[in-house]
Amino acid sequence: MTWFLISLIGPFLYAMTNFIDKTLLEKYFKSGGVGTLLIFSALLSGLALPILFLFDPTVFSVGLFNILVLAAVGILNVLVLFFYLKALEDEEASITVVFYQLVPVFAYGLAYFILGESLTTIQLIAMAIVIFGTSIISFEVDTENKFKLRTKTIFYMVSASFCWALGSVIFKAVALEEQVVRSLFWEHLMLTIIGIGLFFFVRTYREHFIIAVRQNSVAIFSLNVLNETLYMLGNTIFAFAYLLGPIAVVLLAESFQPLFAILIGVFMTVFFPRIISEKIHIKHLWQKGIAFAVTCLGTYLLFAF
Repeated sequence: MTWFLISLIGPFLYAMTNFIDKTLLEKYFKSGGVGTLLIFSALLSGLALPILFLFDPTVFSVGLFNILVLAAVGILNVLVLFFYLKALEDEEASITVVFYQLVPVFAYGLAYFILGESLTTIQLIAMAIVIFGTSIISFEVDTENKFKLRTKTIFYMVSASFCWALGSVIFKAVALEEQVVRSLFWEHLMLTIIGIGLFFFVRTYREHFIIAVRQNSVAIFSLNVLNETLYMLGNTIFAFAYLLGPIAVVLLAESFQPLFAILIGVFMTVFFPRIISEKIHIKHLWQKGIAFAVTCLGTYLLFAF
């Protein structure tokens, strides 16, 4: 089971990136943080273009229709980041990531309608369990133990999960025909173009981006580079784990991201509250823990059968 332990490193690194995003928004991008991070992330996608071209110099042989489809995937990826960052502005990182458990649920549903893939009874039950699990975290418990619906968080994170799933299904449909590297090239090219467009045509985004770079250039670039490095390292570890164990169980490991986010949130709040501060009262931890356990069970059933 060493391969399963290796696969757990991926979601741990992903959880760390969630807190880096939160730190960037709260400490360095207090004004216009979403737009600034969108530009940073989109432009950094351009770094992958020469690497992808070296792997497959035939990237320009992709048909026009598929290029347009992959451009749509790039747009969906930007929307995922936008909705996620908007939710993260006002919400704890350990709560927002729970909603990403909805991605496979949406993906299975979309694959059924778009790709003609079938759904079993167990998978339908699993999807319902995941939705129930996310509904547990959809309510905020205040100091008087009253429940309040996290309306904005639900809207943004459900939208992010749906866009992520739709982009993944569309990408798969094209990648089956055009191969993965070609598809990734055009997806990243669109992301880069969007980043350039946001910088030049959205004045508020551009102004906040320039101010942030001028005031905290070293810290911002360091955190962004660290963020991208951890994310790419997580992807690499998952790819390695796929070769060592059953893919269904490896995918299950990815659902542990919310658990790692909870643990990191508690650790940071106790030892480094000036950097990250989350609600760690026992009632909040129970709510997060139960939501994780339920969604994890649903994810297991979804991939195991």
